[in-house]
Parts: sequence; structure tokens; C-alpha cells
Amino acid sequence: MAGHETANGYVKRIVDLRSDTVTKPTPEMRQAMANALVDDDVLGVDPTVDQLQKEMAQICGKDAGLFVASGTMGNLISVLVHCEVRGSEVIIGSESHIHHYEQGGISTLGHVYSNIVPNESDGTLDLRKVEDAIRPDDVHYPTTRLICIENTHGSLGGRCIGSEYTDKLGGLARRYGLKLHIDGARIFNAATALNVPIQRLVEAADSVSVCLSKGLGAPVGSVIVGSFEFIAKARRLRKALGGGMRQLGVLAAPALVSIHDIAGKLHIDHQNAHRLAEGLTRIKGIHVDLASVETNMVFVEVTEDSPLSANEICKSLKNYGILTMALTKNKVRAVFHHQISEDDVQHAIRCFQVALENHTGCTM
Repeated sequence: MAGHETANGYVKRIVDLRSDTVTKPTPEMRQAMANALVDDDVLGVDPTVDQLQKEMAQICGKDAGLFVASGTMGNLISVLVHCEVRGSEVIIGSESHIHHYEQGGISTLGHVYSNIVPNESDGTLDLRKVEDAIRPDDVHYPTTRLICIENTHGSLGGRCIGSEYTDKLGGLARRYGLKLHIDGARIFNAATALNVPIQRLVEAADSVSVCLSKGLGAPVGSVIVGSFEFIAKARRLRKALGGGMRQLGVLAAPALVSIHDIAGKLHIDHQNAHRLAEGLTRIKGIHVDLASVETNMVFVEVTEDSPLSANEICKSLKNYGILTMALTKNKVRAVFHHQISEDDVQHAIRCFQVALENHTGCTM
């Protein structure tokens, strides 16, 4: 990867593990962007984005799809479509991306109230607690209309949620006349890890948001999928939110490359995550729960005997080209993507070891 300027000067080798959103467009993506067939997607239909939307809908087993600028926009539009009546309530997880990292947009822009249910360590919501959170038909309460889950679950280390659980949750939603939305930002990673088709994982859902710029490695965007009626309403909301884009094919084209060329290699990212996790278990001062490393994320716990805090570890590693993210004072996150090699992993392990043992950094 490219070089990076640090406090100690220019470092030639960079291993960027901050997120899977940091990837650079591949030559194939850039060529696809240059050659993309385009048209005005507001006045009509851009042919390349039309292809992307149809392919994603087919992958997910839904009627139709809609390209949106980001996962945040995709989740916001989905919630607002399902909760279009004022006084609506959505049940979401305590550690969900919608709850923590989307500025409370469903409330700010949609006047939708959130009913928070604690996430279990595997990313699921206890079905009994979900059922208890559904409001009775009483004039004192908002009206529950939607349940949201996240797969994989980013804040809990990329944990996967299987189809058996989702089927049960979907059945619960239907019994009460509710809709189910899946924030599937990394649903391709979940399908890869579980060896289950995406269509099966989201079969019980009424809508799904799929990020193109995380594990798939495209430069920008997400696609939301659902019924024809859902997508028609979503398209109107996208325009109201400023998301109507013109010659959109230049953004859809690299996403098609991602789906065709990168999606089938996500298992390599998962293998590299496991390699890092296994290597770090041998280093004093940090701990990794190997059982929790299911996809492309590694959460590193800083133990009490560590000479450095999470922030200090990240700062030390950065001086030597290893970029990570401190989530808390005692937790470091590393996320893998298609531009990280097995050799990068071994280099990162050596740098972690030197940083913690010498309280400095890696000179290798």
C-alpha cells in the first residue's frame, strides 16, 4: 500500500487495518468507471446503475433495488418508508449502527422513536425481550411498526446472525403486523462465513441495506432492496434527502466489479483476520477471543498488565505504518479487506509484539 507521513517521518510500508472502507479503487474499477454506460438517473434510468440494482435485488431475493449514497442513507430511508406514519416506533439493538453512529437521523428527520433492546454478545436480540418491547394498542404509547437487526454486527466484532434466528424474528414480526429491516452492511461477509446464500439470510426481511464500500471494496455507496412498493417509496425519499444523482453509472460500475471479482474472495479476509488473532494471542498485554473472530474483524482487548493503553498502542503502531483504531481505552479494532496480504498480517503481528514489549514500535 502507499506510504504515510507520521511523526517519525515518512513510512514506506502501510498496513491499513482501520476499516474495510479504506480500500483504493482497483485498476479494473477505474477502467469500469471510465467505460460505464451512463444516463440521467433522475430524469430516467442510468443503465449501469439499473444493472447493479437488479443484480443486488436478485442476490438478495427481493423485487427491486435502489442505489443510495451511503449505508446511513440506506438505513434512514428504509426506516422512514416502514414508519411513514407519525408516532411510529422502531425496535433496535443497543449496540446497533443505527443507534450509535447515524446521528439519530431516524428521530431527527423522520420523527421515529427508538425502543432499545440490549444486544446479546453474538449480535442477536433476545426474542422474548423483543416481544416484550412491542407496544400494546394504547393511546399512551407510540405504535411499534419495525424491528431492525444488523448482520454482520460491527460493534460486536463482525459476528454473524444465521437464518434460523432471522426466520424466528421475522415470524415474530409478522405475528404482530410489523416489518423487519436488516442492516446488512457486511451481509456478504456473513454469507461467506456461514456458507449460506445471502438470499437465505435475508429471506425473512422486508428490506435490506447492503454496503458496497466495506467488505466489497467499492469506492462509494449502498443498495437497499425490498418489494416494488418499498423501492418506489424509497426512491421518492432519496430525492427528498438530496440523493438523486445523475450519471450514476460511474459509481455503479466499480460496485459491479466488486460483486463479480471481490465478493468471492472474502474468505481470504476472514483467514487473515484469524491469522492476526492467533498471532496476537501469544503477546503479553493483550487478549483476543478467538471464538469471536467470525469474519473480517479482530477486537483486541488491552489487559491490565499492558504497559500501553489502546490509544498508545495505536499511536505506536502508526509510527511504523500499522494503522488501527482505538474503540475504547482498552480495545483496539483491526478490520481486513482485499488489499491486505498474508505477509501484511505477519508484519503487523511483529509490530504489535515490538510495540508492547519495547514500548516503542516496529523497525522491521
